[in-house]
Amino acid sequence: NALSRVMEEALSRADLPYRIYGGQKFFSRAEIKDAIAYLRLIHLHDDDPSFERVVNMPPRGIGVATVDKIRDFAQIHSLSLWQASLQLVAEKGLPGRASNALANFHQLIHDLKENADETSLVQKTESMLAASGLIDLYQQDRSERGQAKLENLQELVSAVKQFTPEQSNTMSLMDEFLAHVSLDSQDDEEGQKDSVQMMTLHAAKGLEFDIVFMIGVEEGLFPHHMCLESEEQLEEERRLCYVGMTRAKQHLVITNAEQRRMNGRELFHKPSRFIKEIPKSFLNAIRTTSQKTYGGYQQQNREIEETQLRLGQIVYHPKFGAGTILNAEGHGESARIQVAFDTAGTKWLVLEYANLSLDPI
Repeated sequence: NALSRVMEEALSRADLPYRIYGGQKFFSRAEIKDAIAYLRLIHLHDDDPSFERVVNMPPRGIGVATVDKIRDFAQIHSLSLWQASLQLVAEKGLPGRASNALANFHQLIHDLKENADETSLVQKTESMLAASGLIDLYQQDRSERGQAKLENLQELVSAVKQFTPEQSNTMSLMDEFLAHVSLDSQDDEEGQKDSVQMMTLHAAKGLEFDIVFMIGVEEGLFPHHMCLESEEQLEEERRLCYVGMTRAKQHLVITNAEQRRMNGRELFHKPSRFIKEIPKSFLNAIRTTSQKTYGGYQQQNREIEETQLRLGQIVYHPKFGAGTILNAEGHGESARIQVAFDTAGTKWLVLEYANLSLDPI
């Protein structure tokens, strides 16, 4: 689920229509809407829809009856819900428990607003997710659904980090980001057949398509890192991979990223073991030539010094075993290569003496 955001934004930039099959767009998901509502309310206290959405999310003892009283008071006195709630607390117009909970909510938003004036958009988002209790709510939910929601909230941080405002725009960064979210969360016409159909592997069961793209086929994502310690769960992931592959009637494209910014972090995943289990005669490996960043260095994704080695490639060392090339620097006799080995950690090796092989030793 969390992988869909970068794909959605790329499809939108390319002006390609898409539809989330059996699900919702990233910014339309409930937990993301909750987080965005917090950001809106912190930025503009008088945003009534945002106030109603998060005043009791996560649950803090402010029930429907209390919200109804705030709404009625606001209508009678021509106030926003925020202003009405402040006045009701000040005038002790609510039961003690509800009044205390509402006062704590006011203080939370006030503190976040005060801190937000001196921090970046990323820091505002991270502080809000932590202080609001949204992260804790889903960290305590160990179900698959709860963990998916947690990953989506973490992916929101990545979305904020990657957000690029228009240079000609005079809006504040927060205003521009919130406007961007509003546009991205608008639903396209339902039933649009001539579009990219995006779905999870589970949702794809029983369906078939002429062309299928399986994205994020990387160790830690597929198979998922939570399944690596259990043979039973790993086998279930393998069966799911088979399901995904057999959805394609004519063409199947399997992709893995050498570097991925996900859940607010930079990740360097190896290609999935499931790719290695496919007979080589069925594979046609294709690599991009765009610039990537590895270990803080920006390198061109090309052959290294007239060798067959490439960034992201799996290599084998007689002592350290299998590893993935992360970086390379220098040339000639001083050329060095950085390799992340499966069992020996990450090491810099002088290429001339590294004695690396492309085939298992």
